[in-house]
Order: sequence, then structure tokens, then C-alpha cells
Amino acid sequence: MPVPGASSALRRAHYDRGMTSEIEIGRSKRARRAYSFDDIALVPARRTRDVRDVRVGWQLDAYHVDLPVMASPMDSVMSPDTAILVGRLGGIGVLDLEGLWTRYEDPADVLDRIRTASCEDATRVLQEVYRAPVRPELIAARLARIREAGVVVAGRLSPAQTQRHWRTAVDAGADLLVIRGSVVSAEHVSGNTEPLNLRRFIYELDVPVVVGGVTTYTAALHLMRTGAAAVLVGQGGGASSSVRQVLGLHAPMATAVADVAAARRDYLDESGGRYVHVIADGSVGNSGDVVKAIACGADAVMLGAALARAAEAPGGGYHWGAEARHERLPRGYRSRVGTVGTMDEILNGPSDRADGTLNIMGALRRTLATTGYSDVKELQRVEVVLAPYDPS
Repeated sequence: MPVPGASSALRRAHYDRGMTSEIEIGRSKRARRAYSFDDIALVPARRTRDVRDVRVGWQLDAYHVDLPVMASPMDSVMSPDTAILVGRLGGIGVLDLEGLWTRYEDPADVLDRIRTASCEDATRVLQEVYRAPVRPELIAARLARIREAGVVVAGRLSPAQTQRHWRTAVDAGADLLVIRGSVVSAEHVSGNTEPLNLRRFIYELDVPVVVGGVTTYTAALHLMRTGAAAVLVGQGGGASSSVRQVLGLHAPMATAVADVAAARRDYLDESGGRYVHVIADGSVGNSGDVVKAIACGADAVMLGAALARAAEAPGGGYHWGAEARHERLPRGYRSRVGTVGTMDEILNGPSDRADGTLNIMGALRRTLATTGYSDVKELQRVEVVLAPYDPS
């Protein structure tokens, strides 16, 4: 292992040689061993703390919020109303600026059609309803409504549509711009169209940019060098994604978050003190996953399925992501997640369930108290053990 204080160049060389054990798949291929949140657990320290003395607030650029939570920009989770609600509860709600609320004046009938479609027809229905064009005037109207509520205004665009709609979003008062796709890189190559130059785009933009997803040390380091305020780790939509079945892509989140946290540390050294936030996005379905994501190095989490279970969620107990509506190659499902409580109960409690789906922030506070740490940043130092868990 590199000694503490070693240069970032030495640490990167160490990563390139492979920090974790590798196993042989065959004579010509080796695989790196990686771990999911279900594979690890936290170990209590020698000190405990009064739960009333811990803090879970989060500062992203100029914006301080009470909870280290971003609500995922999925139409089953975020509407203008629920984005405002999450903001008032202490988090940041991110509206999909290519979603139903920017395609339809009133998407109530469309949402009902998605919810009532049979399992066999659900993907086809999603493809049909998302064929309606994105309307810039609706982007402006939705973001203006969120701004009027006095909460942090955040909107999501895909890398392919960022050039087309970013100015509308910024002019409408967006505080944060989230560029989110299944996989986002700083070095997209295309022989047909001019790709988005992230470094130049972020440099010229007046609002902070959150970008992702990434799952590797090298990809994260390159994104951090573009000037992003935060990077999303993961491919999102864990509960509704079929990326592994369709594309063969998968990155266990405990390892992915830890690797990107290492990139953050090395970039902090390389840049002379610029801190880029790490946000776990995917496979964060309950309070235990939230805690373990932070223990692996995340500063905050992006919650999708966890908030889709809210009574106020537009999905009405169903959940789907942007990948599920792709016109030519859908990579996600409309999945049934059910309803467990209100948005407030899911985030702040109280809970009448013992499965980690309610009072997620209360569980985080309790873990901080039990392990003796006073805030989320300190929890990143907690001891972690390999202890595979099978909930069945």
C-alpha cells in the first residue's frame, strides 16, 4: 500500500497496477474483484455519541441543505410539486427537463396510462408517450414554479440534449444543472456529430454542474478535471434498470464509490485544494445502503426507488427511468415498488417498518451516533468489513 502523503502520481500508479485482488477468468482474461453495498458492513468504533449531537447537513457549492440527498430526476419520483416538497424537507429535488412535465401541459392522463399498462405493454407505452417533443416554454415554466417556492432549483439534461436546452434552464433560474446519463465520460468520441465539450461548457457556465454517471477511478478523475462541482457514481435506476442484461454493464457500488472517492482525494491534491463532491446514484434503496454509500466515500446520495415509494410520488407505486423509454433499445423496466409512506416519513420519519424504507435520515443520524462520528464527512473514515448479506 502507498504510504500516507505519497504523491497523487504514485497513488494513481498504484491504482493502475490494481489495488484489489484479481482472479483469472481464463488464460487471456483477468477480472477485478468488486463489491456491492450488500457485501459490506460498518463496524462500531470505541466511542458513541448522543444522536442529538450529530449533523447531516450538506454544502454543495453555494447551496447548503439540511439533508445529503438529491431526489433522482425520474418522472416516477419528481414532478414540480415533489421537487418543491423535497426541497422544503431539506434535500434537493432534481426535475427531468426531458421528462413528461416538459412535454405535456398536464401529464396526468399520460401518467395514468403508464401506471395502468399491463406488464407486457408497459415498455411500448413508455416509448409512445415520450415521443412528444420537449417544449422549451414548459422547461421555463416548471423551473420558474420551483424557484417561486424558494428552494434550490435543479434540472437534469442528458448529454445529448444539453446543448439544445441548457440556456433555457439557466435563464429560467436553475441553481444547479445535472448532466446525467447511464455512462458519461469527458472524452466522448463521435464521427457524426460534435460531442459536448464538458470542460469548455462548464467553464463558460455560471451555475454549478453535477455530472455522471461514472464508475471508475480514471473516468471520475477526468470528469473532475472538467470543473464539475460533483460527480454521480453509478448508472442510476438500480431498481428499474436492465443495463446489465441488455448491455452487459455493471459496477458494484461499494467498489465504485470507493474508487471515485480515491479520485476525489487525488484531484484535491492535484488541483491545489479543489473539492469535488461524490454522489452515489444507484442501488441506494434503503437506509442501510445510504449509510454504506457514505462509509465508502460518498458525500451525498441520489434517491430514486426509495422516494418512488412515497404517497406523493407521480409514479403511484411504480418506478421507471429514462433508460426505459429509449426509442430503439430500452434498458429499463416499469417496476412495481409500492407505497410505504409520505415523502416526509420516508426521509425524516417516524417509521413503523423495520426494513429501512422509512426515516432514512433518522437511520443515518443513529449510525453516526452509534459509530461516534459527528457528521457525514467524518463517517467516511469508519471501519468497513466484508460481510456478504443475503436478505432472503
